[in-house]
Amino acid sequence: MEDELLKYIVDKCYKEGDYTLSSGEKSKYYVNCKPLTLSGQGLYYCSTLILDHIDKDISAVAGLTLGADPLVSAVAMMSYQTWRPLDALIIRKKPKGHGTLSQVEGPLPPEGSKITVLEDVTTTGASALYAVDICRELGYTVDRVVTIVDRKNYEPFLWHDHDLELKSLFTLDDIKSGNQAHVRT
Repeated sequence: MEDELLKYIVDKCYKEGDYTLSSGEKSKYYVNCKPLTLSGQGLYYCSTLILDHIDKDISAVAGLTLGADPLVSAVAMMSYQTWRPLDALIIRKKPKGHGTLSQVEGPLPPEGSKITVLEDVTTTGASALYAVDICRELGYTVDRVVTIVDRKNYEPFLWHDHDLELKSLFTLDDIKSGNQAHVRT
């Protein structure tokens, strides 16, 4: 399944050229996982593989909208089908301006519960850290971030300094190598 997922990312999510990333940085490589996470096949592959990185003591998976929306939902559904139910939490970039003024949507677990943050593409780590901070402010324990693609464009001790472990399905180098292998075949 990992090989199929890599091929899918190379074929449908990866581009080379001149791009400005959401972090504002310039890059010759662009990875947009939306075509992956918004397709049934792609979402099945990545949620199945992400679930392998979710510990059994986790109560919920959470992520920053929009990139993590399909991921947290699919992983929650997959967990229900395979071993035990997890809840999915979607974190808004800003609290709602009406109603409950909530910044987190979904069934909130009890304070002190362990949560894993999910992300589609990690570049500087800022989006994942924002989601982690929101969860921690709500009294949850977060010690892991799981991402589909790690661009490895963050400070060397970023995760350690925030008491986090980063797990990725692929790195940008994996995708670039997969693209070269794909072109040769």
